[in-house]
Amino acid sequence: MLQIGTKAPYFEGLDENGNSVSLNDFANKKLVLYFYPKDSTPGCTSEACDLRDNYQRFLALGYEVIGVSRDSQNSHQRFIAKYALPFHLISDPECVILKAYEAWGEKKSFGKVSMGTLRTTYVIDEQGFIIDAISKVDTKNHTAQLLK
Repeated sequence: MLQIGTKAPYFEGLDENGNSVSLNDFANKKLVLYFYPKDSTPGCTSEACDLRDNYQRFLALGYEVIGVSRDSQNSHQRFIAKYALPFHLISDPECVILKAYEAWGEKKSFGKVSMGTLRTTYVIDEQGFIIDAISKVDTKNHTAQLLK
């Protein structure tokens, strides 16, 4: 994981609508940047819905929320529509952002090792520094982890 206190790596990607989103878009704002494995899977849905249900709290505290996964823009559009997600999701099929944020690596599932998205969340301050990093995400209570 990237360390708290380090400068957040620059990122740029396309959201669900094909619009470019970059770290520069959040200059002078706080950002919750979360990485998740796959749209519409149980854990990812729980995490997204927890963030959705608390989105106004994040906004009131000056935070924006952005999700990143390898899913396509079309998949993100369906996921957003199905669960009324109020924030954007970046499509990163080549894992460029995932790798920059050390959210891509070896995973063990049922004794099998494979490469995949490591569920990870970073909180970035107004100056672009990482102020929190969570690798053990509680998908159903992620907001509580972030606003502790």
